[in-house]
Amino acid sequence: MNQAAPKPPSLPVPEPVALEHSRQLSRHIASAIAAARGWVPFDRYMALALYAPGLGYYSAGAAKFGKLASDGSDFVTAPELTPLFARTLARQAAEVFEASGAAHILEFGAGSGRLAADLLLELEALGRPCAQYAILELSGELRERQRATLSAAAPHLVDRVIWLDALPAAFSGLMIGNEVLDAMPVRLHVRRDGQWLERGVTVRDGSFAFVDQAGATPAALRDLAPDDGYVTESHEAAQAFVRSVAPVLVRGALLLIDYGFPAREYYHPQRAQGTLMCHYRHHAHDDPFYYPGLQDITAHVEFTGIAEAGIEAGLELLGFTSQARFLLNGGLLDLVGTLDATDPLTYLPAVNGVQKLLSEAEMGELFKVIGFARQIDGTLSGFAGGDRSHTL
Repeated sequence: MNQAAPKPPSLPVPEPVALEHSRQLSRHIASAIAAARGWVPFDRYMALALYAPGLGYYSAGAAKFGKLASDGSDFVTAPELTPLFARTLARQAAEVFEASGAAHILEFGAGSGRLAADLLLELEALGRPCAQYAILELSGELRERQRATLSAAAPHLVDRVIWLDALPAAFSGLMIGNEVLDAMPVRLHVRRDGQWLERGVTVRDGSFAFVDQAGATPAALRDLAPDDGYVTESHEAAQAFVRSVAPVLVRGALLLIDYGFPAREYYHPQRAQGTLMCHYRHHAHDDPFYYPGLQDITAHVEFTGIAEAGIEAGLELLGFTSQARFLLNGGLLDLVGTLDATDPLTYLPAVNGVQKLLSEAEMGELFKVIGFARQIDGTLSGFAGGDRSHTL
């Protein structure tokens, strides 16, 4: 099985061991396509590329989260930029603890474990300690990385952390998903001759290739009639995730932080090639067939569908706003003000990280925060101003 497409000229060349790993995963995916009579929908390809046991991007041992390509990582997340992100979220967690009467956190897909470590430390400093921090993580490699991060950063708090293989039967407190929805498999759809076709994957001349065929049209697309050639995604997996989480939340809140748009913006006619994006060594590109298993594959989140899934499952919509507004409402700038500006080794990296979190040109506007609740009064301070729920 060859790689599916020539390497884009701007991307680094993988090392031989990594290349062999990618070839193994490619053969695994090719076998799945053959078993499906030569064609699988794109969400199946994406699921295998990211999560095939022992081979997928999130299931194998490659570094993912970091600040630079030189550290072996592919992308940076907010908790890696600055601990002030978690320190601001800790104040929201304390509000949920108070409202729900349960000092518990459940994080979905905890990445490197940095957010968990910083939240535990900050809640302790606030005098609102987290009694138990649960992490739902299916990757054994990431669990070990999270355990190592927690042991190094907060060794006295590690005993409060548990790892879960599946959702608990019931949970009260705060649920958090930071950049979780964007990594869930999406279906691809293309408009051709006035009809919606589903875009899937086949093997052609030893490489992966797109093939479009007739399929069921998702509800979100039925009233859209863009020009031929328009490509977009639907988010059944992300919506199903929210519906599965909702019954578990007995009392408390669910916060989901990710990049994306409400449906009206997501399916705008000018967004004619969709939002699918890949990340390799801090390079972004649009080829999902580039060395499977070595790169992240993501799509922006369509938040209207997420909101509808939560409400239909019985949750109350707490709010929807930009990451910048949520963090400002939560007191991020007050925390910056507590830093020692005369210590450039600490102050300058913190301010640079905050700038990325808040800037419209970076993460501040593209990233959104949506909140749901059950059986708690009021809202969170993060949604106190600039709520955009009316845009969903």
